[in-house]
Amino acid sequence: MTVPTPTPTPIAELGAVVLDCPDPRALAAFYAGILGGTVEDEDGGDWVDLKLPGGRTLAFQEAPGHTPPEWPAQGGSQQFHLDLTVTDLDAAEKDVLALGATPLDTDDHSRAWRVYADPAGHPFCLCAC
Repeated sequence: MTVPTPTPTPIAELGAVVLDCPDPRALAAFYAGILGGTVEDEDGGDWVDLKLPGGRTLAFQEAPGHTPPEWPAQGGSQQFHLDLTVTDLDAAEKDVLALGATPLDTDDHSRAWRVYADPAGHPFCLCAC
């Protein structure tokens, strides 16, 4: 297996780590108790952000029918995805595809985000800033 050489200029900046769960508010409150930060619920509970000290965001997205991951994940999913913030979706898409990403949900160019899988199959989003 060939390991890609890192690009001299980063393609993206990490926007948030997003965890799917049955109750975003409850899980955000749990992590706020551990990590500190401020819980922001602007979508009525479907999506909740935990603004962490230092400026990072841990987000929680409601997932109907959520099944918790198994540890260790022997054939199961860890059930998270990364939101990677970019200034130019089209240029970033070309770059991540060249590195080995697989498009999963990229056809709707009217949206400010597109979904890909990394070479191991983990989903991530490129999000316009």
